[in-house]
Amino acid sequence: MPRWPRIATAVIFIAATAAAAQFDAPGRSPRTDLTYDGQFTFVRLRWKSDFGFSRRGGFSSAWDHDYPRAEQHLSRILRELTALDIRTDGSLILTLDDPQLFKYPIAFMWEPGFWNLTDREAESFRAYLLKGGFAVFEDFDGAQQWNTFEAQMRRVLPDGRFVRLDNAHRIFDSFFTIKDIHAIVHPMFGIRPSYYGIFENNDPSKRLMVVANYDNDVPEYWEWSGQGLFPFDASNEAYKLGVNYVLYGLTH
Repeated sequence: MPRWPRIATAVIFIAATAAAAQFDAPGRSPRTDLTYDGQFTFVRLRWKSDFGFSRRGGFSSAWDHDYPRAEQHLSRILRELTALDIRTDGSLILTLDDPQLFKYPIAFMWEPGFWNLTDREAESFRAYLLKGGFAVFEDFDGAQQWNTFEAQMRRVLPDGRFVRLDNAHRIFDSFFTIKDIHAIVHPMFGIRPSYYGIFENNDPSKRLMVVANYDNDVPEYWEWSGQGLFPFDASNEAYKLGVNYVLYGLTH
């Protein structure tokens, strides 16, 4: 293996372990009262569901899966490995119709297979994406969840067309070069993922407004990095994907 990839892999693993140690410390609560100050801030989207979702015997919602460690760990990786001025003392949780969302260029959504929009949210989210916002959808699998997600996105972007992405798209080479995007398999089920995007004006030569990691749960790797639950090589690849998404969203 060339020297630089070896170093990069080692740095990601070390940073991930440090992030886990820092943010899992007893008594440390993430801040969600952050105000806009020009620094990059991780934004997670909050929404309601009519599908009676529950997970791990206690959660009554789907949007908060992997919270808060997934974004805490990814934010620490971004600070360690890039020149991005990113806040690591907290993150934001915003609704799709919150006017504050327009101050933040990238937003992540978990479990969109259980998503249910209001008309106001659909209108506001459409405006966000068309004005330059970039949305990343994570953690959903199976035909039923895809159908729910696609139906909601058609309310947001009625004319938008999903395009399957392959390794050649620049998002997979925006910081790290990811050689095989399908090798970042679902951490729980081992299935190979698919990546879909919606482009501005449905033109693949233009800006990618939406990317969806289907049949996967990439943030599960972020959440549990440094805990020994998954091989660190797999966690490294998942972090590379997260870093690429953020850097692409900030530069396109």
